Amino acid sequence: MDAAEYANIAALEGEHWYYSGKRRFVREWIQHVRPPVPSDLLLDCGAGTGLFAEEMARDCRVMVLDDHEQALRILRTRFRSEQIISLAGDRVPLPDASLEYVTALDVLEHVPDDRAVVQGFHRLLKPGGLAVVTVPASRALWSDWDVALHHFRRYDRAQLRALFPAGEWEIVHANYTNVLVYPAVWAVRKWRAWRGAEKKPAAAGATRSEDKIPIAPVNALLRAQFVWLAQWRVPFPFGVSLVLVARRRG
Repeated sequence: MDAAEYANIAALEGEHWYYSGKRRFVREWIQHVRPPVPSDLLLDCGAGTGLFAEEMARDCRVMVLDDHEQALRILRTRFRSEQIISLAGDRVPLPDASLEYVTALDVLEHVPDDRAVVQGFHRLLKPGGLAVVTVPASRALWSDWDVALHHFRRYDRAQLRALFPAGEWEIVHANYTNVLVYPAVWAVRKWRAWRGAEKKPAAAGATRSEDKIPIAPVNALLRAQFVWLAQWRVPFPFGVSLVLVARRRG
């Protein structure tokens, strides 16, 4: 992402229903499937501002990884130098089977070879370790905003599951999230496309309707439904996002 996007996220993510809700339900899935202990080690890939990892540091040891200088500047204000990995190549400089958890929250859509990244997760995790990822869903929602955010793709559930082959992973949970707001998001993006916004891609860091914090009661309601439905095991047919929780096989 561009520097302006990091500033945009940093200003919103503490309270905005989407960012705060996503962090909350990922933490809850981790607690549900494999509760961390203080000696466990979690690597947050594409850590951005580091807020999720900072919250997880209450439960276990954490490391953060990013390859954007703007993100690294922010991470250096929150973490010790030995906790920060500046990724310069394709291979994460950590030993095989050295982690209990790997998280990648809205990261895979930014990399050209998502399959290679997931293979890296498998190498880093101990047997029984967890990978938790979130990604944007539904090609029908592709818009100028995806272009501005440097997305390579949006996923459907089958595409995301295919990155975690059964011989290497036990998929504990894979489901659409942000289900109730899908019709509104679809309508807004189609309206923007009809007005010609696709021909004038949104500038990185520009204010977007989806990134404005609603009034407090609405923000709280949106966060509550987002978190609540993200825990459901009923398979939803669509959603704005996807979450997958997978356990590395021994």
